[in-house]
Parts: sequence; structure tokens; C-alpha cells
Amino acid sequence: MRRIGGALRLATAVAVIGLAAPAAPDIGEAAFGQSIPLSEATIADLNAAFASGSLSSERLVSLFLARIRAYDDQGPRLNAMIALNPRALETARALDAERRSSGPRSALHGIPVILKDNVDTHDMPTTAGSILLRGSVPPDDAFIVRKLREAGAIILGKANMSELASGVQMSSIDGPMRNPHNLDRTPSGSSGGTGVAIAASYAQLGIGTDTGGSVRGPSTSNGIAGLKPTLGLVSRDGIVPLALSFDTAGPMARHVYDLAAMLSAMVGIDSADPATAASTGRYQTDYVRALDDGALAGARIGIARDFLGYDTEVDWIVEAALDAMREAGATVVDVRYPPWLLDAKAEFYQTIRFREFPVQMEEYLATLSPGYPRTLEEMVERAKKILAPLPDGGRPNPTRWSFFEQELDGGSLDDSEYAAMRDHGLPLVRDLLVGVLDDSDLDAIVYPTSPTRPGPAGVYRGSSAPNPAPSATNLANLSGLPDLIVPAGYTGDRLPVGISFLGREFSEARLLALGYAFEQATRVRRDPVHAPALPGDTIRR
Repeated sequence: MRRIGGALRLATAVAVIGLAAPAAPDIGEAAFGQSIPLSEATIADLNAAFASGSLSSERLVSLFLARIRAYDDQGPRLNAMIALNPRALETARALDAERRSSGPRSALHGIPVILKDNVDTHDMPTTAGSILLRGSVPPDDAFIVRKLREAGAIILGKANMSELASGVQMSSIDGPMRNPHNLDRTPSGSSGGTGVAIAASYAQLGIGTDTGGSVRGPSTSNGIAGLKPTLGLVSRDGIVPLALSFDTAGPMARHVYDLAAMLSAMVGIDSADPATAASTGRYQTDYVRALDDGALAGARIGIARDFLGYDTEVDWIVEAALDAMREAGATVVDVRYPPWLLDAKAEFYQTIRFREFPVQMEEYLATLSPGYPRTLEEMVERAKKILAPLPDGGRPNPTRWSFFEQELDGGSLDDSEYAAMRDHGLPLVRDLLVGVLDDSDLDAIVYPTSPTRPGPAGVYRGSSAPNPAPSATNLANLSGLPDLIVPAGYTGDRLPVGISFLGREFSEARLLALGYAFEQATRVRRDPVHAPALPGDTIRR
């Protein structure tokens, strides 16, 4: 049964997860002006409210700004935002007038979006969370920002992040981000600010970037949906690089429907990013059309059991999620990855990552105005002079800055090890994962996005940590394959758990359909305890 944005759900599946199902509204209630919580509203709901005249974009922006004041600037001080767009309300008023005069440009017309602060904007600074780049205004918008603006989206602000997309979940500009479900637990990185902001309903949509799991970790830890697209589906132009062999931007939202709507506006061939040529004839301009709440019926889903066994409660939730998929008509098949891949994937990743960053970062620095560093060595030199908190709020970030030395000593793009990994190692990982999908005729492979619940805040738990749980997220980066994250449930201490759907190249439409069906069957997402609804946080459709 296909019903986009509808309320069909499987109460039995929700009971397995251990959460009560909300009452299912009749689909005809929208005609009578149904009120729904702001955090529960999808883009479809917002557009229905715009069409009925019960909501304006100016009013929507005001609601989100009020939440930022209440929970970022005051209250728990979640610290998700680095900067707000001072023209957001002005832009909303102009888009409201345009809607009245000529209709909406797209489904995103008048919808507020938050960008991770490593995505270029011509009218706001882009710092990548680094005090070394504070105040830097790029010469133009990133390709995806141009696309979003053309679709009528409003850039509401820039989100805090792990500095330069790596290391501990804090920036030297604005300090640490805080998980709105539990202030003592990590929001994960590096797109932690976007994850916190979307979970706390600071905007309808968010953009993160993902090099080794940086969209997916924060989506899971903050209890929202997120997508790491196929490499080449979304342009990397205008994004501060970490390693372009792996980097990609991805949409983050509270609802899978919204991921699909946002992705539709982000894709396209970009002459400034040759990787996008691979998506010619393979991307869609309306991913919402693929959504189907019956998509799990007849689907074949693999479960990667190599990533279970590290947290009993995470395992329980994943098994309950698999039961929900079976009840929705899916066949679930156990899969295992070869031990050599699990042992080698971190080394594969680092062989590329540490060699690419110095060169690619310096290419980005060359586009900035005078006064900013031009080389990684110069960044090191400047960072070593910041040894205490600054009067204007900046602070040292030694964990991230210590990586500079590893990146400088990581080898060259001209050496044989890098060439072998680029030309043979990465295709090997891709072919192996696609082979696993093909051998069992699978639509997707699912796994816990994080094998453990969110850890303590302020602790860097990288691959060098003692006995780390073997997260699978970097396999999607090594292979270039897409990976969709959907909330799966909560632990006994109310921490979110997410489940990932890994698929073939350019299979985003199928993954979104599967994830949407799972979301509608389970409906487990909850508002964070530290960012509850404010008075007036409702939408009347």
C-alpha cells in the first residue's frame, strides 16, 4: 500500500521495540485543519499549511529562532549553532510574497535549512569550526547551497562541528556540542552541530558532511534520519575538504520524507566536481515519488552480524527492528564480512585520508582572502600560539590540532602506497560489498550505525582507542556506496539507537523507500528531553 506522508504503521512492530504507538490520525483530518507538533511536521505538512494560509515562512522561521534562543542560547545551551543568518526573516518575507504572487518554486520553498559550517556561503563566514579560519567569507556559495537557494530554501544558519571535520566533538571557535537527549553523552561528530540542531527542532532540514561516518554518527546519536549519498551524486564543490576520495555532503532531518525532498534539490551534474559525471542519467529529481510505506514487503535485507555483540541494549533494539521488517514482509538474511576487511579497513581509510588532507586543504585555503593560512604548516604554526582560552571565546583544540602532524607526515599523493590503495584497494572494497549484496540478492544490508550507545561527552573514541567497537560506517566511504540511517529505538537510559541501510551505487531511491517503510512501521523517533516543545510549537495544516 503506497501512501506518501500517511499514517499507516504496524502497532505490533512498535510494541516489539518497546514504545507505545501514537494514535494514527485519519488522513482526511488535514482538510479540517489538524494541528500537529512542529517537530512532527514533515515538509508535506508544512506545504499543506502554506497552501491553506495557516502558516507563513516568516512564522516558521520565527518558531525555529525561538527554539534556538531557548535551547542554544539559554536553557541547556546545546551549543549547536556557530552563527545565524541575520537576513533569514527578511528572506522568508520575500519568499512569502513570491509564493502569493507566482506560487512556490519547489517543495523546499520557504523551508529553513541549517548548514554544517564547512559548507561555503557567500554571505556568511565558513570556518569549518576552526579559529584559524574565523571570519572567512568564501567568494561564492557551494554548489549544493546554490541549488537549495534556487529551490527557495532559507539558509537559517551555520552549525557547530568537530573542527575541520575530525577529532573530538568540539570546535575551537565555539567549544563542544551537547546531546539534547543526555547532556553528558556525545552528540558524535563531525556533523554534531547539525545533528543536535535537527533533533532539537532548530530547523526543518540540515546538511552534514561525511568522510568516515560524520553524517551517520550524529544522526544516530541524536535520534534523527540521515543519508550518506553515493560518491558523485552530490557535488563537493565549496565544501572544506578532509579527503575528497571519501567526502560527500548529506541531508539530515527528523523524517525520511524530508530527506527525500531535500535530496531532490541537491543533486545534479556540476562541472566543478568531475565526480558528479558518474551520476549522469542515474539521479532523480523527485525522490519523494519513490517513498512507499509497503516497500519492505518482498524485500530481501541482509543483517551484518559482525557489528553486533558490543552493547546488549543496542543488540536488542536491532533484533526488534529486524522483527519489525519481517512483520512488514521482508526476508532477513545473515551476512558476514571477511575478517581481512574488518582488520584492514581502518588502514585503508588512513592511507587515503592522511595523504589527501594537506594537499586538498591547501587548495581550499588558496581561495580565501588575504590574512588566512595558506599551508598546513602555517596552520600548525598559528595553532601553537593559542594555548589558552581567548577573550573573544575561542579556545585551544589540541586533540584536532595534534592530527596536523600526522597529516603532514602521512605520505604523498605520488607514492606507490597511495596509488595502489586508490586504484585497487578502494575498488576491491566496493566490489566485495556489492558482491555480498548480489550473492544473496539483497536490496540492502542493515547494521547498527553505532554498535554501542553514545559514549561520554568530550572523549575522543577514534580507531586508536583501546578495544574500539568495529563501526561499519567507513565501509560506505571506502566503497562510495550510499548509507541511510533511520531511528530504531532507545536504550533504557533514553539514548537513541539508529539502524543503517547500505545499498548499491545510486540506489538512494530504493534505500529511502525501505527506510520510509521501516519508519512508518515503527514510528520510534522522540523529541529530546532537553529540547521539549515550546508554547505555540504547532502547525495547523
